[in-house]
Amino acid sequence: MDMEARAHSEHPEALRLWLRLLTCTQIVEKRVRSRLRERFDTTLPRFDLMAQLERSPEGLKMNELSRRMMVTGGNVTGITDQLAAEGLVDRVDVAGDRRAYRVRLTAKGRKLFNEMARQHESWIVEAFAGLSEKEIATLHKLLGKVKEHSRAAEAA
Repeated sequence: MDMEARAHSEHPEALRLWLRLLTCTQIVEKRVRSRLRERFDTTLPRFDLMAQLERSPEGLKMNELSRRMMVTGGNVTGITDQLAAEGLVDRVDVAGDRRAYRVRLTAKGRKLFNEMARQHESWIVEAFAGLSEKEIATLHKLLGKVKEHSRAAEAA
């Protein structure tokens, strides 16, 4: 039974929409996790960490990675240790701070990430293949309005 199955017709439409969004997210994420494991012998958190590093070629401090990924420092440390052992990331000292270092992708890590990212993109495109380009654009715009409203309410 998925999240959406918990809602009934007497529940507000907004609640039913929320549960449908959660269900869709879970379905797509499960497929992505499975494919990353099958095709690249990796996990979604490892992919996410590498994606953060891809966006910052100069590297990121551990606390920056933790904040961007919205996980604990311990989680980031464990993943970083695994990736470093495989030669996919390296650690670079931060000038003026003997306790800190930046983590960055190695050439091997960048090559592997680019291959994974191409596949990931195709899996996401496939997940939305049941919608027309116009429907995708409309859904994106509508969810943007929800995002704006939620952020404004949070700031108030």
